[in-house]
Amino acid sequence: MQILRRNLYQKGYQENGKQRYKCKHCHRKQQADYSYQAYIPELNRTISEYTKEGVRIRGIARLLEISTTTLIRRIISISKNITAPHVTANIEYEVDEIKTFVGRKKDHIWVAYALNCADKSVVCFSVVPRTNETLSKVTDKLTNARLIYTDKLRQYKTLISPEIHRTAHRGTNHIERHNLTIRTHIKRLTRRTICFSRKAIMLYAVLKIYF
Repeated sequence: MQILRRNLYQKGYQENGKQRYKCKHCHRKQQADYSYQAYIPELNRTISEYTKEGVRIRGIARLLEISTTTLIRRIISISKNITAPHVTANIEYEVDEIKTFVGRKKDHIWVAYALNCADKSVVCFSVVPRTNETLSKVTDKLTNARLIYTDKLRQYKTLISPEIHRTAHRGTNHIERHNLTIRTHIKRLTRRTICFSRKAIMLYAVLKIYF
């Protein structure tokens, strides 16, 4: 309550009868404590941390004492506010895909992404079918790279300039190891599991938070 006394002042009452406070700086209104956990201001950061640690949806909802429906909406909202990282020019990247499914195991979908070889960060990704049109959403962002390493998938030959494209032995070691890390942390991507994504938008949101 020390922060409330210093930065906030009383401004009426909520519908539940609790005292309402207004911030002197941002002019937003809030209350001192919340009976429903979904309204806690720090909740988004906690959801992001649990998602990165691989906690499943129902597990996060149970730990935070909120409904799964609210949690799903919040995860999608958090992902929309994440800005894409900067793609640095004149360095080396590795590109690969992870096969998974959405809705049912017959409906295959691919997670294509690019890994910065220098700091092992994911600079761009796409949840797509494995076609030239959809894979280009990743490769088109790497036009200023010094070298791009991929496996021998034939689509890459037409998508990446031969001057910077490489398929050398062990050229994709870092991203292949990263694939294992992703499958370990995100259960919906594990090869043999009962966990799966019902919709592609949810898979995309979780990956965006994780990356």
